[in-house]
Amino acid sequence: MINKIDFNAKNLTSNAGLFLLLENAKSNGIFQLIENELVFDNDSTNIIKMNHIKTILCGHFIGIDKLERLKLLQNDPLIKEYDIQVKEPETVSRFLRNFSFKTTQILRDINYKVFKNLLSKSNLKSIIIDIDSSVINVEGHQEGATKGYNPKKPGNRCYNIQFAFCDELKACVTGFVRSGNTYTANGAAEMIKEIVANIKADDLEIMFRMDSGYFDEEIIKTIETFGCKYLIKAKVYPTLALQVTDKPVLFVKGEEGRETTELFAKLNTWNKDRRFVVSRVLKPEKERAQLSLLEGSEYEYFFFVTNIDLLPEKVIISYEKRGNSENYIKEAKYDMAVGHLLLKSFWANEAVFQLMMLAFNLFLLFKFDSLSILHSRHFIPMPAHPHRATGKAQPAFWLSPQHGVDARGAQNAQ
Repeated sequence: MINKIDFNAKNLTSNAGLFLLLENAKSNGIFQLIENELVFDNDSTNIIKMNHIKTILCGHFIGIDKLERLKLLQNDPLIKEYDIQVKEPETVSRFLRNFSFKTTQILRDINYKVFKNLLSKSNLKSIIIDIDSSVINVEGHQEGATKGYNPKKPGNRCYNIQFAFCDELKACVTGFVRSGNTYTANGAAEMIKEIVANIKADDLEIMFRMDSGYFDEEIIKTIETFGCKYLIKAKVYPTLALQVTDKPVLFVKGEEGRETTELFAKLNTWNKDRRFVVSRVLKPEKERAQLSLLEGSEYEYFFFVTNIDLLPEKVIISYEKRGNSENYIKEAKYDMAVGHLLLKSFWANEAVFQLMMLAFNLFLLFKFDSLSILHSRHFIPMPAHPHRATGKAQPAFWLSPQHGVDARGAQNAQ
C-alpha cells in the first residue's frame, strides 16, 4: 500500500541547487565585485541594486524566460534565508531601466573578470576564442530592434548578438547586443582589442577563429598587431579561386575524400601576402555530370586565411571544431533563455543579456570549484529541475541540518 505524502512543511524548497551556486559565487567574491564596481548615478538605485541583481541571477539559474516567472521565487524559504527580497516583476523591470551604456559596460567588465577567474583555475597556456553572431527575433517594439538578416522570420525586426566563446573552457568571454541590421563583422575588431586588453598575458597564446562573415583585413591586422593567431574562413573571390583552378597546383589527399594545399596571396586591397589553406572536395555525382570540361570545375573549394604553423590538413581539422561555438550559442539561447526575456529599453535588454552570461559562467565556476574537470559535464544540473518555470512537477528538498542545509542557509558537515 502506498501512502500519500504531503509536502506541507514551511521550509520546503524545490530550488536547493541555488544554495550551492549562491555560496560558490559569494566565496569567489562575485557579489562583492558587483557591489564595488557597478555604480549608478542615482544613490537610491545603488541601495537596491544587489537585491535585484541577486534576484535576476537566481531567476536565470532556474531558467526563467520572462520576469513574471520571478514570482516562483517569492515565497521560497531558501531565497528568504539569503535575505533576497524578490519584488514584483514591474519593480524589477523599473530597476533594469536604470541601465545605460556606462553601466552595461561595467557589467561586461565584470564578466571579463569572471572569465579571467575561470582561466586562472584552468592553468591553460593557449586558448581558442570563437567569435560568432546570432539573430534574436522580436515581436514587439523594442528599442534598437530593426529589420535585418532574420532567417527564421524574414522581414521581422530583430537583434543581432555578437558572442565570443573560449573553446577549451566552453565559457563566454564576452558579447553584446546589436541592432538587427548590423553587418556580421561590425565591431569585431574593437571586441578583439577589448579581449586582448582584458585577458592577454605574456604566457598565454590566443587564437581567434571565425567564419567568412569576419573575413576582413581590418580584423586580421588587429589580431596581427597583438601578436595573436587567427584562422578565418575566406570568401571565395574570383581572383583568389583562379590561383588554384587556373594553373596546376599540387593537392594532397587527406581524410574523408578531402584534398588540401596552401598558397601565399595578396588580395587587391591588401598590403601584403598572407597564407591561405585551400581544401577541395568532389561535388555530388549529379552535379559533376552537368559540369563543363574546365579544369577543377568538378570540385568545391574552401579557403582559409591563417598564421598558425600547422600542416594544411591540420588547419582544416582545427577549423571544423569551430562548430562547438554554435553549440555554446544554442546552450546560451535555450538554457539561459537568451532572446526570450526582452524589455522595451535597449540598455535594459543589454543588461539582461550580460547577467545571463554571468549566470552562464557562474555555472562553470561552480564546476571548476566543485567537480573534476575531466569527469564533469559542461552545464551543471541543479538538484531542482532547471526549467521549473514551465510548471512541471518538481522535486522538493527539505532544508534541515540532516540534509546539509539549515534554516540559516549554512552548509553543515555530514
